Amino acid sequence: MIAENRPRILHIITGLNDGGAEAVLFRLCKQDSANHHHVVSLMDLGKYGPLLEEVGVPVSALGMLRGRVTVAGLWQLWRLIRKLQPHAIQTWMYHADLIGGLIGRLAGQRNIVWGIRQSILVSGESRQSTIWVARLCALLSRWVPRSIVCCAERSREVHTALGYDSARMHVIFNGYELSMFRPNPIAGLSVREELGIDRATPLIGFVARFDPLKDHANLLQAVALLEAQGSALQCVLVGTGMTSGNSALSRMITELGLSGRVLLVGPRTDIPSVMNALDLHVMSSVSEGFPNVLAEAMACGTPCVSTDVGDAGDIVGPTGLTVTSRSPKALAKAIDELLVERGTLAWTARKSAARRRVAERYAIERMVRSYHEVWNCQESAPCTPEI
Repeated sequence: MIAENRPRILHIITGLNDGGAEAVLFRLCKQDSANHHHVVSLMDLGKYGPLLEEVGVPVSALGMLRGRVTVAGLWQLWRLIRKLQPHAIQTWMYHADLIGGLIGRLAGQRNIVWGIRQSILVSGESRQSTIWVARLCALLSRWVPRSIVCCAERSREVHTALGYDSARMHVIFNGYELSMFRPNPIAGLSVREELGIDRATPLIGFVARFDPLKDHANLLQAVALLEAQGSALQCVLVGTGMTSGNSALSRMITELGLSGRVLLVGPRTDIPSVMNALDLHVMSSVSEGFPNVLAEAMACGTPCVSTDVGDAGDIVGPTGLTVTSRSPKALAKAIDELLVERGTLAWTARKSAARRRVAERYAIERMVRSYHEVWNCQESAPCTPEI
């Protein structure tokens, strides 16, 4: 039974499909028992809508299509805000920041907290509409939100340069459920058996949706370089769009001669098991804020190789390697350098250090406390959330 005296936090997010921001929102609502949460998706219920409802979080879907704002949807959102009278409105990502912030203000709300999840906007790869909305939000940042939460230090730097009000910006790192993301060799072996990969075969992988910003071509070209050097590794790609039905991806794999090296398994719900199956998690992105997959892999004791984007370098630290983005040669060299350690004492120490780094810096409890501080900020007092 819901304790009605708990403060109500209304979350507004563009959509609830598979993604980093959506996963963080789900974890935050699930773990925070001090507040009563209600989530609004501007689009549909997606993947996380049913999951939120399963843990007792009400979800409202406004049914708007991507890129198409409707008067009916805006009216429904205004009425919901007026009805709920939340203690705080937390928005997630640019479009929700703009729409949720403006409608929240029109509905009489002042305690509005924007959420920024990206660290860079890449012309030609980021949607042009997204770039325009981000720039418009920069202009409105001194009036609409009381606070702005960035998921990464790099994100704060980039958006300050874009014109966002730096005085309202705070960094709250993502937090992770260490009881879920943990070393589990049995689960990892089960995934390998399912995929037909024995325990002796070096296995790398990337958990990410198909998106230009993830730069899967970079990773595939790195695997092709390693193949040419005689490497026996296998690569598994997990996420939305990672299927043989993706003609662009399948064509890349075929043209690089990697049909026997790369497995496409699509989206999965057992990501902790997948991370345990991998020897290395390899992220090839050209843009990230605070990439969840790195911390999730490390919490499972899986070292990471990553492009140096967003806060990736700070997450990985000395437990893995980071390289310049868009450089398959550098990515291949880093993968090879770490895989050489497999089975050694140095490898065991690296795996333990990866888990320990996440436990010390990115526990879910720390993230929840930081959001509490921002939501409870008064206009006359500075916000100093724990990061």
